Amino acid sequence: MEYKIVPFAALIDLKKNSSAQIAEQLESAIKHYTAKDWQYVRVENITTFVHAEVGCFGFGARPAQTLFTHLVVFQK
Repeated sequence: MEYKIVPFAALIDLKKNSSAQIAEQLESAIKHYTAKDWQYVRVENITTFVHAEVGCFGFGARPAQTLFTHLVVFQK
């Protein structure tokens, strides 16, 4: 079995129905890869913790943060 993992981040206009926009963009991504003979499997949500960076005298310091990534999984 062969897998392809594609990052997914929808771009939305807050003045419109955001759920519909996200669904359309995900559907478009799925159609794009299924047209290339990949079979859609699922969307995975990955949580990543990034440690804080300490800067000299407070400059360049960054607080710790949690990043959320959405990945679309396909298989052949």
